[in-house]
Amino acid sequence: MTDKLFTPLKVGDVDVANRVAMAPLTRNRALPDGDVPHALNAEYYAQRAGAGLIISEGTQISPTAKGYAWTPGIYSDAQVAGWKLVTDAVHAKGGKIFAQIWHVGRVSHTSLQPGGQAPVAPSAITAETRTYDGKGFVATSQPRALEISEIAGILDDYRKAAANAERAGFDGVEIHAANGYLIDQFLRDGSNTRDDAYGGSIENRARFLEEVVDAVTGVLGGGRVGIRLSPFANANGITDSNPQPLFEHVVDRLNRFNLAYLHMVEGQTGGPRELKEGESIEALRKRFDGVYIANNNYTREMAIEAVESGKADMVAFGRPFIANPDLVERLAKDAPLNEVDRDTLYGGGEAGYTDYPFLEEVKA
Repeated sequence: MTDKLFTPLKVGDVDVANRVAMAPLTRNRALPDGDVPHALNAEYYAQRAGAGLIISEGTQISPTAKGYAWTPGIYSDAQVAGWKLVTDAVHAKGGKIFAQIWHVGRVSHTSLQPGGQAPVAPSAITAETRTYDGKGFVATSQPRALEISEIAGILDDYRKAAANAERAGFDGVEIHAANGYLIDQFLRDGSNTRDDAYGGSIENRARFLEEVVDAVTGVLGGGRVGIRLSPFANANGITDSNPQPLFEHVVDRLNRFNLAYLHMVEGQTGGPRELKEGESIEALRKRFDGVYIANNNYTREMAIEAVESGKADMVAFGRPFIANPDLVERLAKDAPLNEVDRDTLYGGGEAGYTDYPFLEEVKA
């Protein structure tokens, strides 16, 4: 009998072959001139087309949305053409791929911003974290608070990114609202101290997220839009005094958009899964009406159990997909996994990117 993890599923408007998703993974391998995806990226994603759904690496919606060197964008014609190479290669292998659209907000450095300007954020509070400037990891720069009049322009950037993702051949988009980036910065009272319509109450802090979802679903329809949240993670220095009611409100509000899925980081991003008293992923999951993608340090056994029991509809794997292009086959066969080479995670070329062996190569 086939484990349910390896059976097909309808995710919004998109049919997927199995319930294993490839999580978004920043690899810093776009062309430095123009942040353009290229043939090497197409090969990497095509190798991993056995995933039920690939979610692309975070893809900036504008030049000011950028927080790391050599990450791809989706706002120029050259970038759209580069992504078309990727989606064509994935579709040729029978895969499905969503673009993760991304604005980093304060998680940036002046050297990565147009004209060396300060990054933007809901409030002028520096992120207690580091970013990659192409030479090494550096402390993030002091941001400036967005004027209320600037928000409409950012919403328009999200709208254009969704339209460009469609032009590039993506099956849909995932809105990155997790891990301490711009949308998450608006949500949390540790990074949002505004006293206008976008700050203060939970309703106000969630307003920007709702407006982004409204903008993106207005282009693509809810059935081709997913969202990623990390309710209890403190990634990139993000904090909130009481995340449970905040994210209960967020999930309730998301239901009206009939999204393809909710993708949640369970616990600390890439870290412990344990939650504090009063925090519950299960309570949030129960509130959501659509497909639920679970994420964070899942093993094969945990993933099989989660889908079998109905705790999750799909499970996203990150690091295992870096080292195992044929991860789904390996999981299905309970075969051993390649180990990740941490020295080649960020930047570089084929090494540690497209040269990890497939199972048949290992056997040979």
